[in-house]
Amino acid sequence: MSDQMKPCPRCQSPYGYNLHSDIYACPECSFEWDASQEMAADESAIVDANGNPLQDGDTVIVIKDLPVKGAPKPVKKGTKVKNIRLVEGDHDIACKIDGFGAMGLKSEFVKKA
Repeated sequence: MSDQMKPCPRCQSPYGYNLHSDIYACPECSFEWDASQEMAADESAIVDANGNPLQDGDTVIVIKDLPVKGAPKPVKKGTKVKNIRLVEGDHDIACKIDGFGAMGLKSEFVKKA
């Protein structure tokens, strides 16, 4: 066995360890992968909380209450957001939410509708 660690292709944790032969496991997200095969996942792909790929124009649902800076109330869990745009950066979804206006969301807090 190799003592070499490899970064996890799913969560980018640097602590991926060798299970056997070319199979590695991530202690943080429990993902296992074969290091001998190239990951076919597109690095620029943005996925929702369930791992489904998102595209421009999709409809998503907020999965938890999200506080909004400067607003008296949060974006409630279950809020449907239509016609999203994918952008670069920490908040990778640009959208308009009724009652709040234009804002950015993180893809980890939404699921595809």
